[in-house]
Amino acid sequence: MKKDDPIIAAILAENILDETVVKELVSTQAASGQSFISIIKSKNLVDKNQLTKLTAVGNSIEFITLSPDMIDSVAARLVSFELARQHDLIPVRIEKDSLYVAMSSPMNLSVRDQITTKTGYKVIPLAATTEAIGQAIAYHFNVESVTKQDIVAMRLKDSAGGDAKGKKGKSRSAKVADAPIVRLVDSIITGGVDARASDIHIEPQEPDMKVRYRVDGILIEALDVPSSAQREVISHIKILADMDISERRTPQDGHIGIEYNNKEYDLRVSSLPATGGEKIVIRILDATAGLETLDNIVSSQADYEEFQSLIGNPYGMVLLTGPTGSGKTTTLYSMIQYLNTPDRNIVTVEDPVEYRLSGITQVQVKDEVGMTFASGLRSILRQDPDIILIGEIRDLETAEMAISAAQTGHLVLSTLHTNNAAGAISRLVNLGVSPFQAASALLGVIAQRLVRTICPKCKESYKPSKEEVVSLFGSKDAAKKAMGGKVMLYKGSGCDACRQTGYRGRRGLYEILNVVPEVRALVVDSASDDQVKACAIAHQMKTLKMQGVEQVLEGNTTAEELFRVIDMRED
Repeated sequence: MKKDDPIIAAILAENILDETVVKELVSTQAASGQSFISIIKSKNLVDKNQLTKLTAVGNSIEFITLSPDMIDSVAARLVSFELARQHDLIPVRIEKDSLYVAMSSPMNLSVRDQITTKTGYKVIPLAATTEAIGQAIAYHFNVESVTKQDIVAMRLKDSAGGDAKGKKGKSRSAKVADAPIVRLVDSIITGGVDARASDIHIEPQEPDMKVRYRVDGILIEALDVPSSAQREVISHIKILADMDISERRTPQDGHIGIEYNNKEYDLRVSSLPATGGEKIVIRILDATAGLETLDNIVSSQADYEEFQSLIGNPYGMVLLTGPTGSGKTTTLYSMIQYLNTPDRNIVTVEDPVEYRLSGITQVQVKDEVGMTFASGLRSILRQDPDIILIGEIRDLETAEMAISAAQTGHLVLSTLHTNNAAGAISRLVNLGVSPFQAASALLGVIAQRLVRTICPKCKESYKPSKEEVVSLFGSKDAAKKAMGGKVMLYKGSGCDACRQTGYRGRRGLYEILNVVPEVRALVVDSASDDQVKACAIAHQMKTLKMQGVEQVLEGNTTAEELFRVIDMRED
């Protein structure tokens, strides 16, 4: 065995493999003629990082202990984020006509040639671990880092002065700013996608324009953009969304389609004139992601069976209630998907149509041309529907038509804005619907909330304070009765996977009110919400608070999150 072979020497020096195993590999190499590295790789004897190091040793490539601060940000941005992540590489520095690139697969000649073609530099490969390269990519390609570079370029543009003209009358400063503005907007959008944001808020503030992401229902600050770039950033977004950049006095809506990380995203853009400029909100929809199925959304088996029971009826009305952002539309879509079979004609009227559903006729509300929920529903009823989805009941006309459809052989699904399930009935009455009509049409009402779930990677248990226990159960005696005095809760300590928040993802809480005969009688008699709620609880309804406490005790969410979402004074 040639211990002076650099690969074998490295294996033995770092105790990567036992000497007996190395002797067997040498014999295999002599018999097969394969390279030593190929044999190790085929037998899966080392992990990816060890293989990278051995490949570097065997090919006289420098192996580096890579850290983000070693990397020249200008060099890093010579390749795209997609290329860096796909091939596990990042440029480190530029020296004369050479570009030094850290790679986990430094012998990938085709990628090296691709970088050379793109940048014009000769590529000098450096070997580094996958983890180190991943950390460097996350640091140098995240929205904050890109913005810092682009803000510097924009400030250089400001200092250059606005009167300097080029040959065609365009200022040199504008040319300097073009690429930074494009990169800045791109990084804001992709940063939102990477953060799993549902919405991006771009807000005119003093002294800078603020960008915030809504992640798991919570707005988090992402970055500040100089006010001097505000108009250019907003104009570029409006151009992408096919909106009128000259109109700044009235709200506008637009749409952007992008492809990122091999996925297609549908961006709904909304502008709103405000003090200091226009505010932009971008809703991010993953166009390639399949809709969640009902059994995935409703995690409790008991709740799932109640959903099945309600929407399994051939006719009647089921309402979902809750504030904006509580997931009502997603739940409605999952219910429609569950019901979508070839023997059913399903028609929806929505504002807006957020997802295209195969096999379902979807109608977009357009108030400016007279296509309202009520007029759309009137037309739908002439289309021989079996099931009708109404995005929202907003007025008496829509409510009466929905109830009429439910009473004449159609299953109607819709939403209302109320705090709890019982409140939906009084809301219909307040719109002008008679109690008898509401009672005869309603099958059930589902109140919904979303709570953030604890990050599984940093989840830990703790003993709650007396105040937390009392807030959850109402009193120490109630807690003792429910738990025998032993209460253990959970929280997330914060990690990279959850962006140090302790939460990752959300789940629904459902208060399902079945309109049983006793409840129907109370509705006809114009009983109060509290009376209806008490009757429903007597017939096994779990309130949002009850559901939430169960989720906390099971370790799915935190007491703090429950207190944020649910009014614990209920019941």
